[in-house]
Formats: sequence, structure tokens, C-alpha cells
Amino acid sequence: MQAQILSSPLSYRYLLNHSASKTLAFSRKHLNSDNPFSAPKRNCKLNGFSPVGVFRRNLDGWKRKRGGTVYSSAEELNTSTNTLRKRKVIEHICLLQGKEDLSEEQEKNMLDYLYTTQYQMRGIIAISLGRVSGWNSVNCTHAVYVRFQRKEDLAMFYENHFYTGVIKDHVMPYCHGIKSVDFESEVEDDILPIFRKGEEFNFGLELLLLIEFVESSLDGAAEDALIALDKLTMEFPSLIVQTTNGSNFNRHSEEYTHGVVIRFRSSEAFEIFMNSSEYIDMWRSKFQPIIRKAIPISYSVDPVGTELM
Repeated sequence: MQAQILSSPLSYRYLLNHSASKTLAFSRKHLNSDNPFSAPKRNCKLNGFSPVGVFRRNLDGWKRKRGGTVYSSAEELNTSTNTLRKRKVIEHICLLQGKEDLSEEQEKNMLDYLYTTQYQMRGIIAISLGRVSGWNSVNCTHAVYVRFQRKEDLAMFYENHFYTGVIKDHVMPYCHGIKSVDFESEVEDDILPIFRKGEEFNFGLELLLLIEFVESSLDGAAEDALIALDKLTMEFPSLIVQTTNGSNFNRHSEEYTHGVVIRFRSSEAFEIFMNSSEYIDMWRSKFQPIIRKAIPISYSVDPVGTELM
């Protein structure tokens, strides 16, 4: 599914009536793809999270002269102080395991209600959702990403009557189960990267990664691996808009120790980065020795406004 990130309730309602069936149909043909990370004509498999046996490309040609940041390319690095003001945010990842006989109308109804939750409560500052591309080991068919200002907002979200009603009446009848991960991270203290607004966030590909590190790595090696991933993504603002990661504090999904969210500028940018020698070498050296499992989930995000013209 190509997810819709919409700027207002009016545009949201228009798209529900005008384009939801079309966008849902787009990704249905990709659901059984063997590898969501390889280019369409490549036949490669995953070893953990890293593509193995793919055509490895160097990323030097994609580096920009201007500096990126560890968490986003939406703001320039202050070269005089080499520092950037940051603000803490709370990231919520929700993976849905849709039933095999889920119809397009049921799917549309479920995703519509999930998207509408942002208009029914305070504290939600960004949201995206979509039908997952490719196969994954947890049989996830749909994913929802939500950003909150504070942990208190997330706690109220879980207890909100509208949200619990949506889960009971419009999600669970169509799904086998739900997996969630919550973590605290930091972004630039600026309105566009905080609220994921602006042209850079109107389209692209959302990558959600759930990781279980081995316990012995949690004192240092796991953090070093995540820092290495941040440093690599910050070098390529032409491919990546924003990256966040953090330690999972959701007590109902303790099997995952960490979560990562990366917004790519396009599916092509995603393929270039994931198939690059720089990424593959970093993953093999920093992550593979210390993880038990990594669940990558991706879905497309459509531009805002083209359907409203």
C-alpha cells in the first residue's frame, strides 16, 4: 500500500472517498515478494537485515557537499559550533497481522479509522501507515507509525476510548494480532523535523526496524551499532530524510530491545542505500554479531496534494 500522509481532515476525507481503493490495490501485488530490499530484477536474500549476494554499489556519488545530521537532513548542521539543538520525541511502531481473507473494503475501513485517531486526541504530532511491501518473518501485513510529544501522551493514547474502540471494532476483527514497540529518541528542535512536515516528508518510503540485541551487548555494543547506523545515514541526505532509534520501553513486547525508523526519499533511494557496500559492511560488522533477530518492515508514502488538484 502507498500510505497517505495528509495535511488536514478535509484532505483526508477527500482521499478516503477518492483514492483509497486505488492505493490499497497498488501494494497487494508486492505482498508476496521474496525480498523487499532488492531491486525488482535482482534475486537476493536477506541474512538478518542485510542483503547478501547483491550487486554492491558504493555510495560516494550520493554524498552532498552540505552536511547532514545524525537524525535528519531537514536542518543544516551549525558549522560554527558543530552542534544542533535537539528535542526528545516518543516513537510508536504498530505492526498488524491481517487475516488472509481480508477484503479491500475491510482493509480500507481499518486503516481509515487508525488514521483518524490523530484527530480525536492530543499529543500526536506525526503519523503514517501503509500496507507492507514484501515478505517478513512475523507475517505483518500493515504497519502504523505515530510520533508523540511525551511519554504521557502515549500513555493517554493507549487508554483513549476512541482508540481502544477502533482496535476492538475495526482492527481486531480483521487481524490475527498486533505487535508494538515504543521508544524515545531525539530530533532537531525545529517545527519541520519535529512534526515531519514540509516537502521532504510528503513522500518516500518508511522503514520500521524492530531489533532484539543479545543481552550481553546492551551495555555498550548495541549502542555503538546504533551510532554507526546514525553516522552512516547522516552522510547521505540525498537518500535519507530522517532517522530515529531508541530502546524499547513497551512492557508488552519485551522480545524487542530497540526500534528504528528511517524515512527514505524514495523506493529507489532505499534500494541504493540497502544494497550499498557501506551499509552491508556496517551491518555485518556492527549488528550481525550481537543480534538475535531484526524485523524490517517497509511501506510507501505518497505525496500530499496531487489527488486534491
